Amino acid sequence: MTDKSVVIEQTNLAFDFLQKLYLEVSYLVKQIEGTLSEEERFVIGKPAGYGVSTRSSIGLEAANVRLWLMRKFAIFFVPEDKTAIERGQTVTRIDGTLKVLYLRFLLHDKSVTEPTVYGGVLHSIEAKPSAKWIVKFENVMGHISYNDEKVFKNPESIDFEDSYVRFQGELIGRNLFEINDSKAITDRLLKPALELYRKQM
Repeated sequence: MTDKSVVIEQTNLAFDFLQKLYLEVSYLVKQIEGTLSEEERFVIGKPAGYGVSTRSSIGLEAANVRLWLMRKFAIFFVPEDKTAIERGQTVTRIDGTLKVLYLRFLLHDKSVTEPTVYGGVLHSIEAKPSAKWIVKFENVMGHISYNDEKVFKNPESIDFEDSYVRFQGELIGRNLFEINDSKAITDRLLKPALELYRKQM
């Protein structure tokens, strides 16, 4: 049987490592935000304040316990003239011309063998008449997180539709651990993502 002190040490190391990973990713997001703000006049979407969109749980059912740990999450950016800020949240209206720069982080998932960040564009965004609760793109972010396996079954060519929303998109994936300095952020992630964004005119 494993010695109790070894289990305690391993548990502490695991939590320390995850906390460090989350901090590193938050720094990466802030660096991306700064670059896009200065060079492209994009602002980060704030569906519920300054944070990420993710599917999480505090439920005790076995299926929900798996969602206690944040394994994947997303953020989006939009040109500052396409959104407004109200009470610390962005309001990005779905007007038929809206497209967003979308970044999705997969720290652990059956669909990837290593932590991956996807960047690209979501476009042709339409809320269905039955979806009265979708009044802005920020409302769609949680819906995407909840349906992520359907939405991202083919990240390079997204064509999603359900009874609430329809949109298309293209994302490119990069090894998260290879995006480790300003040059890599720009060359390996932002330039390709912005190319996809600009292609959708």
